[in-house]
Amino acid sequence: MLVVDRYGGYNKAPCEIQYCYAHLLRDVQDLEKEFPDQAEVSTFVAVVAPLLALAQGLRNQRIDDEEFYKRAAQLTGEIKAAMNEPALHQGIRRIQDIFRQNEHRLYHWARNRAVPADNNLAERDLRPSVIARKVSFGSITDSGARTRSILTTVVTTLKKRGEDPADRIKKVLDQLALNMEQDPYNLLFPQPDP
Repeated sequence: MLVVDRYGGYNKAPCEIQYCYAHLLRDVQDLEKEFPDQAEVSTFVAVVAPLLALAQGLRNQRIDDEEFYKRAAQLTGEIKAAMNEPALHQGIRRIQDIFRQNEHRLYHWARNRAVPADNNLAERDLRPSVIARKVSFGSITDSGARTRSILTTVVTTLKKRGEDPADRIKKVLDQLALNMEQDPYNLLFPQPDP
């Protein structure tokens, strides 16, 4: 299951896709910023924005699964109802069309509590890399960009596994210094014995 913004490149992924409610919420809020004097837009945003925000936070509430699925079903119904309300404003209709045409990618979170309604964790994980790229003015070559990408991935993965990246990389380099024929990947990420 991937939780994604609506970038088309994800459509080829051989798995289920959940659209990120944080991105959708931002689109809804941007609509009001673009058309602040439109009463229809203000009403739409006042109804939809809280529903999307509630959906994002529901899985982290301290409620049992039965209550979660009850509330998720109620929220899903309210979101669908808002998306099926007749609208004259083209901006509202554009957002409604996203929900109507992609229903199969919008409610996995409501059927499976393990699926988040947003990809904020992934966004937060990417942020340090993006900031580093911006403050260093990026990479001069494609090779440099690939190297930064690989090193960032290795360090982040080691951290997520609870390891000290500097210590682990030093140990791997020490092992490679003794035998360059070893596979660095297997040294960095040894597979558990079956």
